[in-house]
Amino acid sequence: MLKIRDLREMTRDELLLKKNDLLDERFNLNMRRSMKALDNPLRIRQIRREIALILTTLQEDTLGIKKLAENASAVLPNSKAAQKGKEE
Repeated sequence: MLKIRDLREMTRDELLLKKNDLLDERFNLNMRRSMKALDNPLRIRQIRREIALILTTLQEDTLGIKKLAENASAVLPNSKAAQKGKEE
């Protein structure tokens, strides 16, 4: 299960990519559910909630309530861009 703090450390592009992956997974699970019983039917509920968390995080960023990471250097503290910022 995703944590909101982890989502806020991601960039907008990463969140959109994660959302699309979850939508694909939900679609596949729903197709399998229509044909036979699922091994883990609660996974559909988890996916729905993770998508809602991602959409909420994106909306908070849009409204300026909570800001997302700007780029990969904000997430990776040992990157070259982060070290360059420390030097200045």
